[in-house]
Amino acid sequence: MSERTEILIVGAGLAGLFLALRLAPRRCTVICPAPLGEAASSTWAQGGLAAALAPTDSPEVHALDTVLAGDGLVDPVTAQLIANHGPERVRDLVALGVPFDRTPEGALALSLEAAHSHPRVARVAGDLAGKAIMEALSRAVMASDHIQVLDGLKATSLIQDTDGRVNGVCIEDREGVRSRMLAAQTVLCTGGSGGLFRVTTNPKESRGDALAMAYEAGALLSDLEFIQFHPTAIDINRDPAPLATEALRGEGAKLINRDGTLFMSRHDPEAELAPRDRVARAVHIEALSERGAFLDTRDAIGDKIETHFPTVFGSCMAADIDPRIAPIPVAPAAHYHMGGIVTDLWGRTSLTGLSACGECASTGAHGANRLASNSLLEAVVFAARIADRLRDTPDRDINDSGEPSCEVPQLANDELQILRQRMEIECGVVRSHAGLSALVDWLDERSEAYEGLLRPRALTVSDLIARSALRRTESRGGHYRADFPETGEPAKRSYVCKGSTAPTFLDDSK
Repeated sequence: MSERTEILIVGAGLAGLFLALRLAPRRCTVICPAPLGEAASSTWAQGGLAAALAPTDSPEVHALDTVLAGDGLVDPVTAQLIANHGPERVRDLVALGVPFDRTPEGALALSLEAAHSHPRVARVAGDLAGKAIMEALSRAVMASDHIQVLDGLKATSLIQDTDGRVNGVCIEDREGVRSRMLAAQTVLCTGGSGGLFRVTTNPKESRGDALAMAYEAGALLSDLEFIQFHPTAIDINRDPAPLATEALRGEGAKLINRDGTLFMSRHDPEAELAPRDRVARAVHIEALSERGAFLDTRDAIGDKIETHFPTVFGSCMAADIDPRIAPIPVAPAAHYHMGGIVTDLWGRTSLTGLSACGECASTGAHGANRLASNSLLEAVVFAARIADRLRDTPDRDINDSGEPSCEVPQLANDELQILRQRMEIECGVVRSHAGLSALVDWLDERSEAYEGLLRPRALTVSDLIARSALRRTESRGGHYRADFPETGEPAKRSYVCKGSTAPTFLDDSK
């Protein structure tokens, strides 16, 4: 059975919903596995949205901060693009009803986060930005006549005609019934891959399915080895791990050992406000030692944490930790995938009829290390550009000649948990040839059972990440090799597509 729509948006996070709204009056369909807001990483975003809104700030300075944080791999044109459009997109969200925090004078209250040279992060109630933005967008989507939302549907593979053009997706409903959704234009907005790691701040279902679907269809992917590990997930054995937003350190919270000793200055001269990759490695080293790693908010924030950071406060109190009187145990967690499906500045992928937006895309905005709170910014900027491109694109007839495999096997839960643990240990914050090679060999062994068939998506994406990490024999940004601790020159992006024997590295230095 096949259904048809003009524009199909796969995923209902910030990128997907903002894109759908911006398409008006062009009709579109949004599919998602759960009701709006329930399975989107965007809902859990605590920090906010970065934009040069302060009188002393500028898009040029924001773009420079983005380039510097990305450790040589950010495309400066993309960085300038998102920085230029940031203030306008924040105003769009305000118009949609997002209640960003305000100063007593009524201006937007802007916070400082790591590697930003100016306070420029617009927040909601301290750490509720993602939730508030998604609630506002969900209300607007449900009130829009041009948007059809179909929840309970999971995309399993792309449909292509004989010329390779993408004509929609195979879908599976909650009961496992498979069908096809045909579309003149398909946009993947499915989020990241943190669920492949044992400790993650993402929904467990975020396992990079869009990357696997695009790879199997022949799309070009880039920089898959670059996973950002958030330095301060709250270490209370919850899956996913609750997050202690970076804004806490922006407000002066300190990282300490079990005995109260400050440790960041031993690892980095920028201490608590160093880029995320460097803070994550420092926390990783301390957390694995007898010294332990804790975030101390008592002096800098004190009792205000209850009202200024209610999500963090609630997570801590649920675990019998009162951050007003005790430090918060923390550990790094897989948080954001900088790599993804390669797009141009208008969100087009290498496959005709397919666009990508948000965390599953690789636009060149994040390089090797995403600047804090740039992810929501990139999502809305590129969603707007894709919508502006597609809004007036004439509809077309669909050649329904492709016969994709709509049946993709799933890993049993016990094997998935083994995979997540191995990804954490062998492809985590600190990597080496020995660990990555062992992981690739294990993935090869598991894949043999699916010879001649599509592999489970989790195996495909994990294999792409691990092989890309193995091939990058340097340390750069979120990719740290204990056996190659130095950064190589020149900076090179990695690319992979189906049929290539290994990731290819290209010099993108300007």
